[in-house]
Amino acid sequence: MSEKKFSKQHEWLTVDGEIATIGITKHATEMLGDIVFVELPEKGKNVEKDGHAGVVESTKAASDIYIPISGEITEGNQSIVDNPSAVNKDPEGGAWFFKMKIKNKSDLDSLMSKADYDKFVTENPN
Repeated sequence: MSEKKFSKQHEWLTVDGEIATIGITKHATEMLGDIVFVELPEKGKNVEKDGHAGVVESTKAASDIYIPISGEITEGNQSIVDNPSAVNKDPEGGAWFFKMKIKNKSDLDSLMSKADYDKFVTENPN
């Protein structure tokens, strides 16, 4: 697996060959609070960078899940649909949201490193 990359919409991703695994960051779960519902994109759906992939709802708010890169959804994490609170426990690990085949690897260039994301969160806490 490669290093984690981060978006300004608080998604993370890792790349393994042509497949990216995507989830929401720990910071996002802290802003949302206790997660009670997750809606994921359908397998086989083609998605575009910065589009919407689904919804995550908490006791505080509902938030869209954004697509950090363009591609085709290959798998959704059914375990977080069945048990949404798992996202709060392991947001940057086992509670990933979906996997996708990368359409254009150059999309990855617009994402941040962990250090850049941490700085972004400090400067933009909301």
